[in-house]
Amino acid sequence: MARISVLGGTGYTGSALVEEASRRGHQVTSVSRHEPAGRADGVDYLIGSVLDPDVLDTAVRGHDVVIEAVSPRGDMVGKEEGLLDRLIELTPSTGTRLGVVGGVSSLLVEEGGPRLFDVNEVEPEVLPEIETGLALLETLKAAPDDVDWFYVSPALSYGAWAPAPDTGTYRLSDDVLLTDEAGNSAISAADLARAILDEIEQPKHRRRRFHAAH
Repeated sequence: MARISVLGGTGYTGSALVEEASRRGHQVTSVSRHEPAGRADGVDYLIGSVLDPDVLDTAVRGHDVVIEAVSPRGDMVGKEEGLLDRLIELTPSTGTRLGVVGGVSSLLVEEGGPRLFDVNEVEPEVLPEIETGLALLETLKAAPDDVDWFYVSPALSYGAWAPAPDTGTYRLSDDVLLTDEAGNSAISAADLARAILDEIEQPKHRRRRFHAAH
C-alpha cells in the first residue's frame, strides 16, 4: 500500500485518480480548494490552496507519491510553474515521488518527427495552457538528480468535453502520439488513472515522460 496525495483531487483527472487509488487499497489524500460533492470512505480530504505553503507541505510530507493534477485554468493560469518549482524543492527531502499530469502538445507526431505543438494550429485562448504543459516537462527534465519524477501525457482527445469509453485497457508510448486505426487519439479518465496507478505500483518511467491512450 502506498500513501498517495493527489493535488487537484476533485478535478476531472484528479477525481479519477483518487477513486482508482482508493479502489486498489492505497492510502489516499485528495487536495483541493473546495469540498468535493461527496466524500468517499477511506479517503482523506485536505481542503486548501496548493499555493499555500502549509497546505503543500502537508500534502507532500508523509506521502510516498504526490500527483500534480491541477488544471492551469482560471486563477491558476501562470501559477502552475511556480507550484512545480516548489514541489521539486520539497520532494527530495521527504523521499516522495513526484508525478505530473501534463499536456499532449509536446508529443511527437511520429518517431523523429515534429511535436504536435509545431504542426497544429493553436487557438489563442488555449495557448497559455499548452505553454504551461510544455514548460512543466522541460522543468522536470532539468530537475536535480535526486528528484524522482514522472510526467504523463494523455491522449489528444481528453477531458470532460471529450468523453471516451471506459475500456479497462490502455496503450503506452514514450514520446510519440498513439492513434487508433481511424487516426483518433483518446482515453477516458478512468483508464488514464489505471495507467498512472500501474506506474506507481510498478515504476517503469523514472525521470521520464510516458503517454497513455486507447
